[in-house]
Amino acid sequence: MAVTEAERRAMSRALELAARGPRGVNPQVGAVILSPTGDVIAEGWHQGAGTPHAEVDALSKLSDGAARDATAIVTLEPCNHTGRTGPCALALIEAGVSRVVYALDDPGAASGGGAERLRDAGVEVESGEQADAAHALIADWLTAQQLGRPHITVKWAQSLDGRAAAADRTSQWITGAEARADVHRRRAAADAIVVGTGTVLADDPSLTARDGDRLHPHQPVPVVIGARETPADAAVRRHPHEPLFYDTRDLHAIVADLHARGIQSLFIEGGPTLASAFIAAGLADRILAYIAPVLLGGDRLAITDIGVGSIEAARRLTVEEWVPLGADLLAIAHPTASQEGNH
Repeated sequence: MAVTEAERRAMSRALELAARGPRGVNPQVGAVILSPTGDVIAEGWHQGAGTPHAEVDALSKLSDGAARDATAIVTLEPCNHTGRTGPCALALIEAGVSRVVYALDDPGAASGGGAERLRDAGVEVESGEQADAAHALIADWLTAQQLGRPHITVKWAQSLDGRAAAADRTSQWITGAEARADVHRRRAAADAIVVGTGTVLADDPSLTARDGDRLHPHQPVPVVIGARETPADAAVRRHPHEPLFYDTRDLHAIVADLHARGIQSLFIEGGPTLASAFIAAGLADRILAYIAPVLLGGDRLAITDIGVGSIEAARRLTVEEWVPLGADLLAIAHPTASQEGNH
């Protein structure tokens, strides 16, 4: 049976509900329960570790028997394991739900398999509805589940001719105010922000996320990579969070350690050398390239050696979106599917 218009609307609503939940070790998930006639009879979302999952939260708002023959719309496949809460697949079966429509498969080795359990119990199941939107919402969590490391965004600003700085090394400001404000909003959405010691010594960045002169409520943990010493009076040492320092060049070891610390998303802002190193290591899940309509010339390239020796070895990207920001343009891209296995 194809997904109905009422179910599509309910999935859009479920995604809105999911976004209310906190980002953390558990995914943001929303659920909507529809009556047999397609009317919304309950809504729910996951409100944090240890609280009921979205499906159970929605079911809890119904009287006994009210969900019989209903349809559950969920942004993530109902789980099939017992942790701090019971299996959502079983809760839906026991409630008498006859149909489940969900967006994304659960990649967890322990938590996955809910769809199969539902089908085995005679519940009709449809998957993939608005999967792209659901993926974008919980990309950090999915990367952590699938790859055992944080989701990594590599960002840079460049001139139209691909330069990150002028010949005298000055780089503030290539882009305009709208682009810079967008960067700060994206910083605030990340768990950690990463630079190299070269950037710290050259620019003395604070690595905070700001809204004008005010700090955003959520601040990313500052991470500095490199063997050179960070000065005692560096602005990063006055960050609301204590900085993390790594003197190793082993990026895989660094991201593994950050993952062990509970960090699920990294925002790489460390200049051409560090950005290129993350790309070369296959550790770029998303690229943000802010492009300004200015020409700088010279050899201060935004990206340097990324291990590409021929056009056949080029790192192909899929552009998700082009975003105008004042006079500037933001390209949002990710590695094409054929290359994602290199991560």
